[in-house]
Amino acid sequence: MSQILSPRQAEELHKSIIAYLNSINQSSIAATLQETLGISSSFDAPTMKRYEGLLEKKWTSVVRLQKKIMELESRTASLQGELDQATPSSLSRRNQDPASWLPKSPARLTLQSHREPVTCVAFHPIFSSLASGSDDNTIKIWDGELGELERTLKGHTRTVLDVDFGGPKGGTLLASCSSDLTIKLWDPSTEYQNIRTLPGHDHSVSAVRFISSSGNLLVSASRDETLRIWDVLTGYCVKTIRGQSDWVRDVSPSFDGRRLVSGGYDQIGRTWDATSGEAKATLIGHDNYIECCVFAPPSSYKHLATLAGLEKTPPAGNSAEYIATGSRDKTIKLWDSRGALIKTLVGRDSWVRGLVFHPEGKYLISVSDDRTLRCWDLSQEGRLVKTLEDSHGHFVSCIRWAPSLVNDSPIKGVGTVTNGDSRKEDAIKVRSRCVIATGSVDLNVRIFAS
Repeated sequence: MSQILSPRQAEELHKSIIAYLNSINQSSIAATLQETLGISSSFDAPTMKRYEGLLEKKWTSVVRLQKKIMELESRTASLQGELDQATPSSLSRRNQDPASWLPKSPARLTLQSHREPVTCVAFHPIFSSLASGSDDNTIKIWDGELGELERTLKGHTRTVLDVDFGGPKGGTLLASCSSDLTIKLWDPSTEYQNIRTLPGHDHSVSAVRFISSSGNLLVSASRDETLRIWDVLTGYCVKTIRGQSDWVRDVSPSFDGRRLVSGGYDQIGRTWDATSGEAKATLIGHDNYIECCVFAPPSSYKHLATLAGLEKTPPAGNSAEYIATGSRDKTIKLWDSRGALIKTLVGRDSWVRGLVFHPEGKYLISVSDDRTLRCWDLSQEGRLVKTLEDSHGHFVSCIRWAPSLVNDSPIKGVGTVTNGDSRKEDAIKVRSRCVIATGSVDLNVRIFAS
């Protein structure tokens, strides 16, 4: 005690103990303690009266203070929890740098209604709506902020394999494709009425994307080994692109719609001129089927140029400088526009099913049949920096990043939300949305958000 209390405080404590012992009729013990501690004889009975009750008062005061501290700590924890859940936009902007945001567990929302595995998801470019397709032949429209099911779209007679929002400026449409060989167009402005069905493919239509977020062209990929470009205003197929030698599993346009990249069962990725249909490059290197492919946004060029060994970063106006492909060989490969392999990302335990680039360009995010969501840092030579174990309870089949906003509108010229944002920051003000949706064989759609 002497190391904690000053000599005067220690003396006061000793006298309080002696007075307490006397007050409970333990005078002999009190006398022995007084002698042992060297308390002077001047500490007599009248003086001792002033110390009676002091020890009890101190003790009860400490207990009350401890209880008060515990109550305040509990209240602080409760308020902090409410604050964390509320995350007002001003606080979110102050505490979260969008450029460094990565998804974390648990997911903010888990959306449940599909009766069969979820195959695809897509965000509305302006509103908080989210569309999901499934093996149950339906498309479901969700409120992506509240997690509520808004409606179920029925029309396809077999598995819905892909969905995408886009279309003419001021007239956003939802496109869907299916194993029933058709593409359907749905109009959100008329409660998602099916306004047109596009027949023409000779086998399952596995992917569909609007070539420009404010244009009327749509590209589709099919098991009939072709890509087809459609005019959504007329419903006509305006071009058929041949060159893949097996099932085309995925197709994705560059942000300005000038290039397309596709991949599939022939294990070869290809880039195309979207206007002429001319093949521009072949991406040879995967040892199994290519499941997904996507162009890198210009915001990632500085990191990918370093990986490619270039001293100079390509201009942001170049729309198709780099490409990422994911395969059943468990790898992700990064390519340049000429088809040269610049990096292979390893670390997955099963088929790679979906890829998205971070809108700010630093990260590449993938999902897989190994049930995880994994994040690769392109500024660190493609190092795996984060893994969300068991992001779903079964194979993760798809992933999309919510489109960035410009003046509360979608970015003009972004061909697909998968690619994230790609405009020059000095040309227009961009606001990235830190929101990702995934779908799984576990029948669930999950939303990860800041």
